[in-house]
Amino acid sequence: MARILLIESDRDWQLKAGEALSPHRLDISLALNDASERLEKEAFDVVVASLESNQVDNIGMLKEKSPSTPLIVVSQRDSSDLVVQAIRAGAFDFISKPYLPNRMHLAVSQALDQRSMKNEIDYLRRTQDITYDFDKIIAVSPTMKKVINTLKRIADLEATILMTGETGTGKSILSGTIHFNSRRRSKPFIKINCANIPETLLESELFGHEKGSFTGATKTRIGRMEQANGGTVFLDEIGELPPAIQSKLLRVLEDKCFERLGGNQTIRSDIRIIAATHRDLETSVENGNFREDLYYRINVLRVHLPPLRERTECIDPLAKYLLQKTSRELGRHFQGFSPEVVALFRAYHWPGNIRELSNAIERAVLLEDGRFIRPETITLYGMGRKVSTQARPKDLESGEKEMLLEALEISDWVQKDAAARLCVTPRKLNYMIRKHGITHTRWRKNK
Repeated sequence: MARILLIESDRDWQLKAGEALSPHRLDISLALNDASERLEKEAFDVVVASLESNQVDNIGMLKEKSPSTPLIVVSQRDSSDLVVQAIRAGAFDFISKPYLPNRMHLAVSQALDQRSMKNEIDYLRRTQDITYDFDKIIAVSPTMKKVINTLKRIADLEATILMTGETGTGKSILSGTIHFNSRRRSKPFIKINCANIPETLLESELFGHEKGSFTGATKTRIGRMEQANGGTVFLDEIGELPPAIQSKLLRVLEDKCFERLGGNQTIRSDIRIIAATHRDLETSVENGNFREDLYYRINVLRVHLPPLRERTECIDPLAKYLLQKTSRELGRHFQGFSPEVVALFRAYHWPGNIRELSNAIERAVLLEDGRFIRPETITLYGMGRKVSTQARPKDLESGEKEMLLEALEISDWVQKDAAARLCVTPRKLNYMIRKHGITHTRWRKNK
């Protein structure tokens, strides 16, 4: 529901506009001076102004008070000169009286759509990594299946969601999936990493700033909260917010309004918040680092994402997906991972979770020259120490047998083809078959 300021002194046209703009909230000003004062103090989504030919110069005044708000001009006089003057002065559209309700409704709808699109384009400076369908999320382990089922149930609710879990578990990607499976899917989706933005710039980034509010503020800037009007804001690492901004965010959650930095105009933004953190917020509340009232406001629907080491069933399909994705992006082609690499992935404890797995695969894709990703191109760091690809031999041997059987089955038990698939010599393959005691009725020695 948009908030629209109607500047109209005629009672009959007020009623017609109200009919055309239902169910939006309509605020009426009888005179330009009153409208000008209101635009200084309040934020509106659209302004509809009934102006005569001698009042066209006032369009510039109205646009100056609220530059980012679309202005639709309505007039009794219908001439091409007046239309051109109005559009040149900054009007979004021109409607002549008498008009049908559908004409006004269409103009306002287009103005709202254009403003929403501009806000989203202003934010989308780079391609976002988003999975739009919950069924395409790789969730093989029981714990991850439970998480996905929970997110499916709550995606279309309006309540705030708090996602917890270690860094790199996929909170950012899942936030996008939630948004695009909600009723707000056609509106902006804004991601903000609270830990990556310096504290001195964070307030301006979130809430915007007015021209001249600080050194270097050469023009008014719309903040992320305003850009996301009607949509969803994802606050990653919300536990890193400084106390002053926590207070301002609490007001957004409670009243859906705020002021830009250096301004006194109250801006209303209808947004849904999805928050995420790897910190223990309960401990932060006890230590006085996080507001208790804010904690209760965001901890409405809570979902915990398990670390990768607790969903080992997901490692193999995730690795295959990331290899395909990275290879496609970098213009490379591989047939898969060697058995040693698969066994290493299964044995590793993944302190960096999916992000670490993705980085390891990207590095290997850049360095590997063969058809399979080999241990020589895999570098893993556990708690700052490089993990040797020769570690945990028992786990490697177990994974080797499984990969060997898979390669033989795919190759219809033709050992030469299986050796090529595994990127080993036929002699090495024969040694591996004897070591693991693998037999098959089609092989001559087993007949």
